[in-house]
Amino acid sequence: MSPDAGSHMRIVIYYAAWTIVCAAVAGVLIVLIHTLAFSDISTRSGLLATLFGDVMTVLAVAAGQGAVALATGSVLAQYGRPLARTVLLGLLIGAFDFVMTFLQMAVPRLELGWGADIVILAAATALITVYGAERRRVA
Repeated sequence: MSPDAGSHMRIVIYYAAWTIVCAAVAGVLIVLIHTLAFSDISTRSGLLATLFGDVMTVLAVAAGQGAVALATGSVLAQYGRPLARTVLLGLLIGAFDFVMTFLQMAVPRLELGWGADIVILAAATALITVYGAERRRVA
């Protein structure tokens, strides 16, 4: 691997970690909003159990999005298309997650089920990552 390719892969790895952080923060915010504002949980232990379970689910989904970002970024790096503006890309992924989940919470008819949600989040992560690849310059 050339030194240039190594630096591209290092950027991809940091970007994947940043994607996990952004997706997790967006998910935890939604969990807090949903649990504290919309759930009718009468006991403290029920509230904590719900919060814990939902946060674990959010972290698993965020890790999956990080894996998609890593795989997509790796393929792009292999083809000589390094990522640019990775901080903004991660924030965009987190914003997409927040808006999508908030809309599904506010308008239950938009909820498609876990399978479709996972596919949408993975596709959005891959598309946002591809969008962030530097364009090749034609000489």
